[in-house]
Amino acid sequence: MNNKKTAIVALSGGMDSCVTAAIANEKYNLALLHINYGQRTENRELKAFHDIADFYGVNKKLIIEFTHFSKIGGSSLTDKSIEVSNANLNNKEVPSSYVPFRNANILSACVSWAEIIKAEAIFIGAVFEDSSGYPDCRPDFFKAFETAVNLGTKPETHIKIETPIIHMKKSGIIKRGLELNAPLELTWSCYQNEDEACGVCDSCALRLRGFQELGVEDPVKYKSKPNYYFKSTEG
Repeated sequence: MNNKKTAIVALSGGMDSCVTAAIANEKYNLALLHINYGQRTENRELKAFHDIADFYGVNKKLIIEFTHFSKIGGSSLTDKSIEVSNANLNNKEVPSSYVPFRNANILSACVSWAEIIKAEAIFIGAVFEDSSGYPDCRPDFFKAFETAVNLGTKPETHIKIETPIIHMKKSGIIKRGLELNAPLELTWSCYQNEDEACGVCDSCALRLRGFQELGVEDPVKYKSKPNYYFKSTEG
């Protein structure tokens, strides 16, 4: 047995959460939590979750079914009547793929489990700069949530909410993942396809732009691979 403390990682199966797990793995024993919430790529994301857990040899896993998001609707990820928009990386508005208050729901489940298994930290792969305008990816949100956690749990419970990649660009996340030998080839980021990544949704575009900026080939297969990164000609 090692002397590491336990941390829960909210692992969607996407690239950001995978790299976050790799970072957490340096200092903690991992417990991995995955949420099925009725998203279009639920089955493929669950496969990625299991593949990444196997890569790190993690046996402490918890899979939770959230049925309320598809009932609430309002997001193109959970409501089939709303089309998944093609990427617009200059968009400043909250996109249709935003699942209302999703991160708070995910973190709440993590906190409940953390109290039981006495985990000292919860890691989540939120990214602020490339968050596509999601309000629940803001650093202030996570700081406020940590305060709420400490107010709403037992006196002896002290849980840190860790967001180690929140200020990184996608290219920086990929670079860090490669440095840590994170299994990026096992991850799934596409919002709408489960066989080959579409290459044109916001999530695919942000991911592809990061790889293109680094000049590294993305190991995931795409139906379409537009060029999203254009080098500046200034200076």
